[in-house]
Amino acid sequence: MPVTDSAPTRRRPHLASLLEDRVTRTVEGLLRRRGWRAHVLAYHGYGGTGWVRVMGRVLLSRPSSQALSDQQVRTAAVRGWRSFATAPVASADVEVEVGGTVHRVRTDRGGFIDCVLDSDLPPGRHELQLRVEDGLPVPAPVVVVGDQPTVGLVSDIDDTVMVTSLPRPLIAAWNTFVLHEQARHVVPGMGPLYRELVVRHPDAPVLYLSTGAFNVAPTLARFLERHGYPAGPLLLTDWGPTNTGWFRSGREHKAAALERLADELPQVRWLLVGDDGQHDPEIYAEFARERPDRVLGIAIRQLTPGEQVLAHGTLGPLPEDHGPEDSPVPQVRAPDGTALGDGLRSLGLL
Repeated sequence: MPVTDSAPTRRRPHLASLLEDRVTRTVEGLLRRRGWRAHVLAYHGYGGTGWVRVMGRVLLSRPSSQALSDQQVRTAAVRGWRSFATAPVASADVEVEVGGTVHRVRTDRGGFIDCVLDSDLPPGRHELQLRVEDGLPVPAPVVVVGDQPTVGLVSDIDDTVMVTSLPRPLIAAWNTFVLHEQARHVVPGMGPLYRELVVRHPDAPVLYLSTGAFNVAPTLARFLERHGYPAGPLLLTDWGPTNTGWFRSGREHKAAALERLADELPQVRWLLVGDDGQHDPEIYAEFARERPDRVLGIAIRQLTPGEQVLAHGTLGPLPEDHGPEDSPVPQVRAPDGTALGDGLRSLGLL
């Protein structure tokens, strides 16, 4: 059975990644000697006819711990820093069962699984099974999109579906290391808006695209479920250095994810939802100009003046924020989900 690597590697990794890899190996060796064992944390995946994208991560846990079940992931609320107090397992072999067929994949240097596998699953929602070493199988939800033309939803997270009311430079650190997940606040009307879209289009895939780290994926999934948002894959980033530098570009991450969705699921026209606190309007407008046939419309939540100051230090949107006239697709702007829904309905997009 062939082994699939989750991510390609460069011949000359950046110094940052070399240092991180050395720390990871040292920590793994120490914990292994203390009896810690590998377990799989499965993320929500998606796919189309003949393929599925499988995402997850392999971490070390105490000897008394077992593989995290879906129920544990949904209910175990934690303070932010605990999500990052993890020990990833690089180059671990993971068995992935897709519709009765077992594939073997290998984690990348951060312990992540992110690969596309052959599949004969029909359209709809399914559960894959992931297993590492001699651990228990862990269910991994996946949504398979059919070949017929449909609509889908791509939504930002911070300031779009939830608000932290902190200065933008502090949000990542606060969410990561301090804030308890139940202290985050929901944006009014966004949950009902997303549910209405799913009711009107039952086969619509729903994905959440954010610059946040995969470490907080369970936290975000619980927040979304608690506030009635439709379940769907979280397209996040890896926290820490990369093979090319010390930091990642959140803007490039979002743009690349949109391009990938357009190529992988050409039958889907996406409703893109974000906010005007950072670069969502510009990213979405640029994507719509390049791929207008892939975009149903754009919905931008307008932050309050106070939220704008917290987001980037000024009272209004960023200067490079493009207005509706720069987009070849319908665009709606409003302060909450209720008003956005009214605007989308008036344009016939709901």
